Amino acid sequence: MLEFAQPFAFLMLPLPLLVYFLVPEHKERVSSVRFPFFRKIASAAGKDPTAGSVVVSRSLLQIVSATATWCLLVCALAQPTHVGDPIVQEKAARGVMLAIDISGSMDQIDFPSADGERAQRLDAVKRVVGDFISARDGDRVALIIFGSKAYVQAPFTEDLSSVKALLDQTEVGMAGPHTVIGDAIGLAIKTFQASQIDQRLLILLSDGSDTGSRMASTNAARIAANDGIEIITIGVGDPEGSGEQRLDEQSLIEIAEAGGGRYYFANDEDALVEIYTRIDALAPREVETASYRPRDPLGHYFFAGALLIGLFALLTMQLASLRRRSA
Repeated sequence: MLEFAQPFAFLMLPLPLLVYFLVPEHKERVSSVRFPFFRKIASAAGKDPTAGSVVVSRSLLQIVSATATWCLLVCALAQPTHVGDPIVQEKAARGVMLAIDISGSMDQIDFPSADGERAQRLDAVKRVVGDFISARDGDRVALIIFGSKAYVQAPFTEDLSSVKALLDQTEVGMAGPHTVIGDAIGLAIKTFQASQIDQRLLILLSDGSDTGSRMASTNAARIAANDGIEIITIGVGDPEGSGEQRLDEQSLIEIAEAGGGRYYFANDEDALVEIYTRIDALAPREVETASYRPRDPLGHYFFAGALLIGLFALLTMQLASLRRRSA
């Protein structure tokens, strides 16, 4: 579809006609040859001599080229634009932050897998979380890993394959042997604040209690809730274990309650899959839709057309003049 940004420019189209009919002709005095017997010649011819004038005639080529050039220039001044079909873009309004514990206790090979075998806790988590990430088409996903320190492994992005690849590359102990849940929540808050995401969800997966955070994990969860971040915690491990190998369910429950979310316990890989399915149902995806029409300016084509017509007319008249002189 063709649109004109300055349609009022077309009011200039009749301007040459107004000049032609309303503006007086241009008169110029020129030299002439005076004959002493001019009146006798005029009398012999039966003519009544009057004041002389020479009117330069215009060829059809000049009239047509001048008209076409003027019309093209006016069209160019009207700023013609080709408007394409509407293009709709969908932008995810939900951001899902995954905080994965990779402390030393995640190296335990005691997690029941789907085939009945025992698997390393982190390997089982990576398989299930990887499938969860792949199913987040349209969401913006970020990944935090934490042990003795918390790190942003992947900032918010819709490139889910990259997030999944980064998750697959994580290994137990990369961030240290201990567990800093509070620091991981604090880092998640900073990452959310740096984004333009309205619906904020933090899924925190851990198999142990907080052993080294600078801020208590429940206090960090309350700050996150005040910042509009919902926290869902998932416990992986053995609640009956001993030492750092024991799953501290009570801490994860308190974190979820302070963060306005829920706590889930995953005792095997199937349960973990079911938990992520329930999380997806609890937090449906929201989408921001933006529509625009591509616009291509065409004014330069009209200017080029006017220039070519003018040059063609000028060249034709020059050639005609040369032929008359040589004749």
